[in-house]
Amino acid sequence: MAMMRYEPWSLLNQLTRELDRLYPGAEAGESAATSDWTPAVDIREDKDAYVIHADIPGVDPKDIEVHMENGVLTIRGERRSETKEERENYKRVERVRGSFYRRFTLPDTADAEKISAKSVNGVLEVRIPKQETVQPRRISVEG
Repeated sequence: MAMMRYEPWSLLNQLTRELDRLYPGAEAGESAATSDWTPAVDIREDKDAYVIHADIPGVDPKDIEVHMENGVLTIRGERRSETKEERENYKRVERVRGSFYRRFTLPDTADAEKISAKSVNGVLEVRIPKQETVQPRRISVEG
């Protein structure tokens, strides 16, 4: 019977190596994006576009950033606190304040140049048109 060396931390070490490979600057002290809350999101595919709806009530549209880079769509922003009252008589606070951050990997068919975003009644709509694709055609072989 062969003896096997027991390494209890091998899986954790492997995970750390993989994360270092995916995020090479993280160990150098670069800050990772964090969020205080996560908006609920619906993603729909139409015939000519992908549509993302994010629930962000109480967030001013100028406090929202939509960014596209290397096939990844990033939505981030902040819900700011209202002015604080002199006396606090709150029994319960459920509305979250602070920053939010969501990322989505887009398919190759997304047209990054034509992405549009609008915010209406607390719902952010990001529309990602699909690229016009060349239709496949059959080529006859002469013989």
